[in-house]
Amino acid sequence: MAEGKITWINGPVLRASTSDTFRINEAALVGRHQLLGEVIRIDTRELVIQVYEDTTGLRPGDPVLGTGAALSVNLGPGLLGNIFDGLLRPLSGAGQYVAPGTRQTRAAQSYAFQPTVKPGDRLTRGTVFGAVQRPDARAQRCLLPPDCAGEVISVAQPGEYPEDQPLCVLRGPDGDVCEVSMSHRWPVRTPRPVAQRVPLEGPLFTGQRILDSMFPLGCGGRAAMPGGFGTGKTILQETLAKWCDAEVIVYVGCGERGNEMAGVLHEFPQLDDPYTGRPLMERTVIIANTSNMPVAAREASIYTAVTVGEYFRDQGMRVALMADSTSRWAEALREVSGRLGELPGEAGYPAYLSSRQADFYERAAHVRTLDGHLGSLSIIGAVSPPSADFSEPVTTHTKRYVRCFWALDPARAQARFYPSVHPLQSYSQDLEVLKDFWSQHGNPQWIEQRRRFLALLEEQARLERMARIVGKDALPPRQQQVLLCAELINEAFLRQSAFSPLDRFCSPERQIAMMQTLVQFIDLCEAALAQQVDMAEVAALPLLRRLRRMGEDIGDQQLDDFDALRRAMETAFLQLASAGAGDAG
Repeated sequence: MAEGKITWINGPVLRASTSDTFRINEAALVGRHQLLGEVIRIDTRELVIQVYEDTTGLRPGDPVLGTGAALSVNLGPGLLGNIFDGLLRPLSGAGQYVAPGTRQTRAAQSYAFQPTVKPGDRLTRGTVFGAVQRPDARAQRCLLPPDCAGEVISVAQPGEYPEDQPLCVLRGPDGDVCEVSMSHRWPVRTPRPVAQRVPLEGPLFTGQRILDSMFPLGCGGRAAMPGGFGTGKTILQETLAKWCDAEVIVYVGCGERGNEMAGVLHEFPQLDDPYTGRPLMERTVIIANTSNMPVAAREASIYTAVTVGEYFRDQGMRVALMADSTSRWAEALREVSGRLGELPGEAGYPAYLSSRQADFYERAAHVRTLDGHLGSLSIIGAVSPPSADFSEPVTTHTKRYVRCFWALDPARAQARFYPSVHPLQSYSQDLEVLKDFWSQHGNPQWIEQRRRFLALLEEQARLERMARIVGKDALPPRQQQVLLCAELINEAFLRQSAFSPLDRFCSPERQIAMMQTLVQFIDLCEAALAQQVDMAEVAALPLLRRLRRMGEDIGDQQLDDFDALRRAMETAFLQLASAGAGDAG
């Protein structure tokens, strides 16, 4: 074991002299408590180490021990339903803080094991060798580590075993013997290998209309959610975690305030999975790293979370990773860089900020696993730009690596308009990929309808200032019609109530019905305008209230009510046209 001695300490960063051989990214044990650190720079006989625990009490001369392995976490069936810190150490039962030098990731639990291989079988790396049945009835595959392969010498019989007990013994091509348990370790900074990246197919369906119908995210895609304080980033991430159709949720609170993280930890165990009716925590892994925890661990928590997500992806599952917030992660990079004396870049961030963000977001993918299954990891990263300034470096660089940009608007949030996603500042690059999904659900005109909605909203934004000066009634009829239709799109479709049992989740079929209803209303408005019907009379129709509330009044089991609503619209506009013709006569 390589050894060294501390010569200099500056917060979470220290220097150590050594005559032994260390490697970059090697995990190191520092001081008498053996605090976990990582070698981030080697200069002749001097090491620079980033420590992931509180360095209070360390002093020059304290020992540094190399582990010979990279910073790694233990991956296995005991992850789901638990809460960990940024180093994947359990927080349940740990008291207020994890004790310095704690190594045990979690107590080994026993699970029902069912082998899927037999002696003599030749297994490639990443192959499934068994299945685990959890007490919550959620089955998981047991994977060979991606660096292990060979001929099966022996495999355990069906039964209940501790997750760290060897269950399968293999002989590698070079004759080495490898023992495999339900769990294995993997370095967090190394992406897990896959057989092939495959094109995106369907969406990560969220049940939120403004996301699914206007700015959809492909399953295995990357999305950013920037917004200033109070715009609802955390609430929207919690909503996505509950309602999206991912099979596993990895939620990482990266440098978030303790009260917000406490709210997440309190609420998630009480939520029910809308798809199974069982507790939502059964398909969730929470990694909590609050702002008062060591700053370097904040930087590691992001990589820990994405490694956990890749592990479940490699089992052939759809995984969604919610990172809240990547801005705090970037601030950790900035602090460590400053303590190293590195030349600062824009806004004090290190020059390698962009490449680190790329490394993180590029681990999202729709893949064919080493075992031949299809799996996906979608990443949704919240960004907290100061003063809601989207031109700051973290937001600017994030836009380079994501395909969906959900911009949260402070003005909409202050008006209690949720989700506060701004339709003119947001975008999605997955439209062409996902149009087949909407066609299969009965709406081949989805892209055109979406484009039509955005055109009206853009024209509304240009007219609003004029309307505030002269009043809506003074505008030409055509502009009145634009304002009326755009307002209805906002109120009836883009706004969605999380407190309504019917409106908090919207199925694809209901989203299509609502879009088609609004498109028909726009068509009827344009026809009425051509017949010189007064737009004030259209705006006074009692029917408009039903349209604004259709998301809260018409559920998935009453889709026929949309047909009745459309017939009522046709009748109302016919009556207006007839009355207008009578007045003209």
